[in-house]
Amino acid sequence: MPAISLCMIVKNEEMHIARCLDSIADLVDEIIIVDTGSEDRTVEIASGYTSKVYSYPWKDDFADARHYSFSKASMDYCMWMDADDVLEETQREKFLQLKQSLQPDTDIVMMKYHTSFDEAGRPSFSYFRERWIRNCSKYRWAGAVHEVIPPGGSILYSDIAICHKKMKAGDSDRNLRIYRKMIREGIVLDARQQYYYGRELYYHKEYKEAAAVFEQFLQSEDGWAENKIEACSVCAQCYFQMGQDQTGLAVLFRSMSYDLPRAELCCEIGKYFLEHGEYHTAVYWYETALHIPQNAYAGGFILPDCYDYIPFLQLCVCYDKMGDRQKAKEYNDRAGECKPYSKAYLYNKQYFNSLSIF
Repeated sequence: MPAISLCMIVKNEEMHIARCLDSIADLVDEIIIVDTGSEDRTVEIASGYTSKVYSYPWKDDFADARHYSFSKASMDYCMWMDADDVLEETQREKFLQLKQSLQPDTDIVMMKYHTSFDEAGRPSFSYFRERWIRNCSKYRWAGAVHEVIPPGGSILYSDIAICHKKMKAGDSDRNLRIYRKMIREGIVLDARQQYYYGRELYYHKEYKEAAAVFEQFLQSEDGWAENKIEACSVCAQCYFQMGQDQTGLAVLFRSMSYDLPRAELCCEIGKYFLEHGEYHTAVYWYETALHIPQNAYAGGFILPDCYDYIPFLQLCVCYDKMGDRQKAKEYNDRAGECKPYSKAYLYNKQYFNSLSIF
């Protein structure tokens, strides 16, 4: 059975770190904590779980900090988590079983990363991340921000999930600040960095600059197809925010030049036509979304609701707008089968119950 070093980089995480370590400490063989300048009780709390707590001078470079944490590991595999991550009770047995059955030639284990949740606590946004990495010099972190280990070797995809559950807001300007510092210093952003830089600009409502960065990224021959598809989605939102609706719609369609349509993009196209009163066209795109299989293994961001619940709910709206109340109700019922607790579904249900035709 392989031994695992849990390697974490932390700063001012007294609110989160005990919850994280309580969820995983007894399943790993070593805990490495690298503190990047905490001014609260983070180090004190972490020291209650491990003697291997190290101080690291922050350099605005997450990859470098991750490297440092991995350099302190002595086990077969390094595993990373952030302090506001948690391995939930439902995942613990699967974690242990994987550890006991892992083939010795496995280099990287990918695990699901759930980062957003609906009102019932079900994941509404997820993707795969490298989580166990063979402890050797071959695998290196890349990226000062949104760091990643480029995949290689023998990769195993597991259905084990790590949940990201932040209880307090962090420094929302940090990532953008780091990117702009890199640019000031003359560092040329590679394709992946351009993509994430554009996202940070979008989050900060710098829509014009974000769209320009995305356009440059999309015109480049470099870059991962999944990032290009997602870039089309976010770039389109920038254009919509600037009142350039036709340009935004064109960028959404452009996403299909990189691969087969994604349900997430079909829902966005459907939303465009719904908002512009073109209900028959909106119906086409929402129905298309319903027939697209979900492929979590492609590596992109997954919005599970775009494959059933959202199209059902929006088809309800479309058919109601077109005067077909019976079909509208049928689609709302199907949305309710996905999420019987949904406020939108329950509101629509009450609406249909109030109509004399039902």
